[in-house]
Amino acid sequence: MAEFDPARFEDKYANYFPELQRAYRSAFERMNDAHDSDLVHAVDQQVLNESEPFFEDGAFRVELPENAVDRVTAVAVDDDRLRSFLDEYAATIEAELHDTFGVERPEDGRTEG
Repeated sequence: MAEFDPARFEDKYANYFPELQRAYRSAFERMNDAHDSDLVHAVDQQVLNESEPFFEDGAFRVELPENAVDRVTAVAVDDDRLRSFLDEYAATIEAELHDTFGVERPEDGRTEG
């Protein structure tokens, strides 16, 4: 893979689609190994389908839709537990984006998840 170019990430779906798919798939697998698969699948299908990755100030971040908790209807889950799960899932995707693109994470300087 070519070296990551933040300017090219602005048109991420044209320039980095395979890498984005790989990062999201790796995050899905990590979350599915650690959590209830029904919850992971529901979030993947009902929330992450409208999430948006960004690269700003040297770091990746994933923006979830505003109504992320309300979108999860395929499983019964407490709202507080779901919010915590969504935060963890977004952080996992962000870590996978850093790993996939080989970009150090600003908070700890690591690239591995």
